Amino acid sequence: MSELLSFCTVCASNQNRSMEAHKLLKDAGYKVRSYGTGSAVRLPGPSIDKPNVFQFGTPYSTMREQLMKQDVRLHQANGVLKMIDRNEKIKGAPQRWPYIGQEPQTTEGLDFDIVFTCEERCFDAVVEDFMNRSYNDTSSNINRKLIHVINVEIRDDYDNALIGGQGILDLAQQLEKKMEEANEFNQKPDQKDSTSIQKNYDLFEDSIPDILAAWQKDHPLLPLLYSVCYNQSCDINGK
Repeated sequence: MSELLSFCTVCASNQNRSMEAHKLLKDAGYKVRSYGTGSAVRLPGPSIDKPNVFQFGTPYSTMREQLMKQDVRLHQANGVLKMIDRNEKIKGAPQRWPYIGQEPQTTEGLDFDIVFTCEERCFDAVVEDFMNRSYNDTSSNINRKLIHVINVEIRDDYDNALIGGQGILDLAQQLEKKMEEANEFNQKPDQKDSTSIQKNYDLFEDSIPDILAAWQKDHPLLPLLYSVCYNQSCDINGK
């Protein structure tokens, strides 16, 4: 398992796009978590104006049971049951992004290095939450953790989630490779000193715009957005 960078994937419902990327990153050996930024989990229903709505934290097994009772053929045809089967192999239930002030669904902090969002409104929600955390942190001893938030715009259907998830994996591998190169550079005898860890990260950060530009040329149908955020604390409530 890679220990250099940790990742987070985010979409609206933590059901399709973020979970496909979560699966690919996890299978590749990366440390990864995933969340949804919406108010609830919304899945296709009997008609376009009647979606199936679940609360975050509802087990995927419960969703499957209800959907099968509703219309097995429909949800087999639209791929939702297949999607739930995939998700259940990764974790037990969809999780909501732990907005500051929200009752957390997990004790894990926001200790990742890279956040991949899959839609611009999710990107905006995540960046705004980090800004709120910074604004509300009045502690005198601030431990600023730099977090890179990258949006890869992916259409919300099963096939495009596969394409977008592979694109996110490709980008994660390029970022990880650059971090490895920065580490190797600072392992040279003439580069070792008390600030070598910071130098590693500075070299890595300076290379990110070029990595994103090169990746975008190779993935023109997956538009990128990028922001640098700070999390003042690894405590999930921002305290």
